Amino acid sequence: MHIKRPLVAVSTDISTFNLKSTSCLFFLSETSMGLIAENLRKAREIALGDSRVPEELKHYLQEALDVAVGLDPYLDAMATSKQTTSLEGRQLNVKGVEPKVKPHKECTSGYLKGQVLRMFVHMVGAKRILLIGSLKGYSILAMVEALPDDGKITVCAAEPYLGVKSQEAFDYSSHVKKISVKVGSIADTLEELAVVGDHFDIVFIDADQRNPVNVYNFVMDNHLLRMDGVICVENTLMKGQVYLENVSDENVLAVRKLNKVINSDPRVEQVILPVQGGLSVVRRSRASADGMIESKVLVKDHVFWGYNRCRILDRLRLDGKVAYVTGGGQGIGRAFAHALGEAGAKVAIVDLVLAKAEIVADELSLKGIKSMAMAADVSKPEDVQRILNAIVARWGTVHVACNNAGINMNSASEDTSLEEWDKTFNVNLRGLFLCCQAAGRIMLKQGYGKIINTASMASLIVPHPQKQLAYNASKAGVVKLTQTLGTEWIDRGVRVNCISPGIVDTPLIHSEDLKPLVQRWLRDIPAGKLAQVTDLQAAVVYLASEASDYITGHNLVIEGGQSLW
Repeated sequence: MHIKRPLVAVSTDISTFNLKSTSCLFFLSETSMGLIAENLRKAREIALGDSRVPEELKHYLQEALDVAVGLDPYLDAMATSKQTTSLEGRQLNVKGVEPKVKPHKECTSGYLKGQVLRMFVHMVGAKRILLIGSLKGYSILAMVEALPDDGKITVCAAEPYLGVKSQEAFDYSSHVKKISVKVGSIADTLEELAVVGDHFDIVFIDADQRNPVNVYNFVMDNHLLRMDGVICVENTLMKGQVYLENVSDENVLAVRKLNKVINSDPRVEQVILPVQGGLSVVRRSRASADGMIESKVLVKDHVFWGYNRCRILDRLRLDGKVAYVTGGGQGIGRAFAHALGEAGAKVAIVDLVLAKAEIVADELSLKGIKSMAMAADVSKPEDVQRILNAIVARWGTVHVACNNAGINMNSASEDTSLEEWDKTFNVNLRGLFLCCQAAGRIMLKQGYGKIINTASMASLIVPHPQKQLAYNASKAGVVKLTQTLGTEWIDRGVRVNCISPGIVDTPLIHSEDLKPLVQRWLRDIPAGKLAQVTDLQAAVVYLASEASDYITGHNLVIEGGQSLW
């Protein structure tokens, strides 16, 4: 139900707002909405002073003013940040840049724009960022904090300061190593970057500078932007002036021209966001590029266009795929589960201990990955069939089977009991066979699937000085089983491969029994270090993806060269 507000005039002072998030005065005239609010305020004041103006008109002016006044502060307040940034009383300390602050007549926090740019850094997965022109302190801070430790921001500044506002001076102490400032002619700096072949994930351009069209064209023509990169252009609305008629201001006209140039450039597509002074987001338009190139390319091939019009990194994606990982509650299996999930798959975590599987499933859920946890003994046919039935019941099918569960019970060959032998083979080979068979039946029926088995470097050499006859023999069996299934099933769309890790740095390695062996092992590894579980993640994603469709029966060895000595 709509309740009509009383037709009363409310006195509202909209000249300034105290934003709690930044403790800084917010001048609405900085934005297009702010200018609208200011004009509404003036119109309302005129209306209040004129008795001939109907009360209903005064009411609607107040309604419009309330909406205009509240938008920018609300957007600022709702831009969530888990990180705290100090913007008061601290100076920049960047090598090559004077530690002074350029004064501004306005005092705008720039918080919302900073958070938008932080989002872009995360979404693009940016590591290299190029900033061109006068820059706002909060925007720089937001992006540099979002970069990984090996990330870098290159700043092209015409003058020896980063144009930060008086209440935006902050301490870069923990991030200064990521910033490289090049002071001088922007045109000359861009030429230098082009000569050395630099390219960037995000290029940030301030439109309110001399010849912004030339800057944009140089970036595009000299390939400073990576293929899947993004250009962010600030101040593309110029406080609402850019789309008004009868504007003569040279800066406004230059920005209007820039917007038209970008909009008519067949290489890109853009959208302008009404964030503060306007923020244009620009990326390469593949459809437009295709149209331009098709007329010149006589022979279309998959190398140029991508197999099925899919770029190589996209072919590694597992979006829409359903996977399971046995032994997924810890170590290598946990790493595999995270890798498959990050690549886009739904992942079922299977472990002998349900609590361990649930912990990993919870980890995946925190990352927005659909997951489920189940307990099973893979050596039991009924358990294997139960987990496959449960996965199909929830997600419809299985595309990726990651059979990783395994055990190792070290003993000298003459002391290896039949019980130890049977237990090792029951999990490492019998259980793996049962999983391959159950998953394979589903995959063969649908005509597609990827099975990835965890073997071991022990399938190639006899690791020493530890004694592990049953383990070595079982893992050699995993390789031969993989090769056999790989050849039998590939013509029906199912690829079967295995990964053979070397000695992996897991909590078990640090047990009192194995600590003395670590230094001995290291002498046998050309890489000079043990494998980390993260060293195996790319392999499982590759073998699970369509990018590896021509590989089957392969044993992918990841052991730092140990099997070569």
